[in-house]
Amino acid sequence: MKDAFYITTPIYYVNDYPHIGHAYTTVAADVLARYHRLCGAPVFFLTGTDEHGQKIEKAAEKNGERPIELADRVVTRFESLWKALDISIDDFIRTTQDRHKKGALALFQKCLDKGDIYEGEYEGWYNVSDEEFLTETQVQELGSDIEKNPNFVRLKEKTYFFRLRRYQKQLLEHIESHPEFIAPLSRKNEVLSFLKQDLRDLSISRSSFSWGIALPNDPSHVMYVWFDALSNYLSALGYPESTDHYNNFWPAQLHLVGKDILRFHAVFWPIFLMSAELPLPKQVFAHGWWTIEGEKMSKSKGNFVDPFEFIDTYGSDGFRYFLLREFSFGQDGNFSKESFIQRLNSELANDLGNLVSRSLSMLEKYREGKVPQADNSIPSILKSSVETHLQDYQKLLPTLHFDQAFGEFWKILSKANQMIDQKQPWALAKNPDQSQELDRVLLDLLEVIRLSSVAIAPIMPNLSRQIREKLGLPELAAKIGQNQIEEKLSWDAETIKKGEKGQALFTRIETS
Repeated sequence: MKDAFYITTPIYYVNDYPHIGHAYTTVAADVLARYHRLCGAPVFFLTGTDEHGQKIEKAAEKNGERPIELADRVVTRFESLWKALDISIDDFIRTTQDRHKKGALALFQKCLDKGDIYEGEYEGWYNVSDEEFLTETQVQELGSDIEKNPNFVRLKEKTYFFRLRRYQKQLLEHIESHPEFIAPLSRKNEVLSFLKQDLRDLSISRSSFSWGIALPNDPSHVMYVWFDALSNYLSALGYPESTDHYNNFWPAQLHLVGKDILRFHAVFWPIFLMSAELPLPKQVFAHGWWTIEGEKMSKSKGNFVDPFEFIDTYGSDGFRYFLLREFSFGQDGNFSKESFIQRLNSELANDLGNLVSRSLSMLEKYREGKVPQADNSIPSILKSSVETHLQDYQKLLPTLHFDQAFGEFWKILSKANQMIDQKQPWALAKNPDQSQELDRVLLDLLEVIRLSSVAIAPIMPNLSRQIREKLGLPELAAKIGQNQIEEKLSWDAETIKKGEKGQALFTRIETS
């Protein structure tokens, strides 16, 4: 399908409840999905949960419940969070679903038939927390500490291996000939460095536990949790059947992941696909991690940010905005409650909320809430600079430069607020000879407010709806084939019906 946009988050492991890291990736994916829908593209936005593996089996046993009961309980928390955050997913995949098992088994069988999977024996250190065997380098770095950490166990068991080495050169060539395949550049360099070492074949089955998908060729083994999990990107589209979804949306345009799981997505996953002779995704983008008040998130410190708490207190739009505005996507960043409140007060309450409130108050006071007629003999004060910033916004947002994209739009709000101070509409209103100039100022302000309702729609959909209601405009609705974002971000693209102040858009947060 032409211009189809298939975007995925990782499927989240159900060993813990959702936190800011989960929200961060999913909000970013949602902003991109909403933006591309407004561009008129057919969009498929997928998230879900990874529910198999030794960690889940052990956690369930400790809780006195079955693994599926643990998964069902945690899944409801993820689903509730996506609803609270206004996440516009098209599908939610679970690795315990039959449709997923069918797809994972089909992919495994393709690789097996290709001769890329063979039986052997593995002996080495295994990281139970990350569900992977340690490399020799990792073992050397840990030294004697490895024996003191309960997360690391020494295993010797029969296993099935995947011939990673067979595709090492092919993957290197693909990355070098497709420079956009891994982003940002620092992550791409990490993968290239890893691939230029001698790859070990990968153990892709386990026989020491049973909570997983039994192999089609040997039911005494279950599928390695990462082979299982990665295949969700295919199984959600109906693979191995030739469904409309599969034909229209594969290969994925974008896999969004955290930097900690880059290797699985940028090395193992493309090699599995090469073995199965399937197209590779267009891009894997690995973002950074959050620290909390300057410290790494940790269960022992109990410093995880609970998204529900912030949404309940400050609203979903403010939380979504902060996540993508605070620092560059792809880098590490810090979550500080002080910074959160400061940014919301400065940018949402003051710059945006106050602009809307001041402008519509003046329209009601000086023009009884009626939109003035434009006098073409008086040029727009803001049009030229606004158009430049909007062009930059449209270049930056789809390339995942979220902070810069919204920074460009906030420059428009700043100029509109400056224009009010410079032109002083309250003074113009006192002089009948300046009535047309007052109309021009009010029209420019109304147009900036309208443009705000379009530009913030991907990241703050609720505020977008509220602004459009104040202007008598219908809610933005994505239409396949119609590039609404480009059309409606043009100056005077829509006829504003009214200007009704109503309730404040965003109330300033008072701190004690």
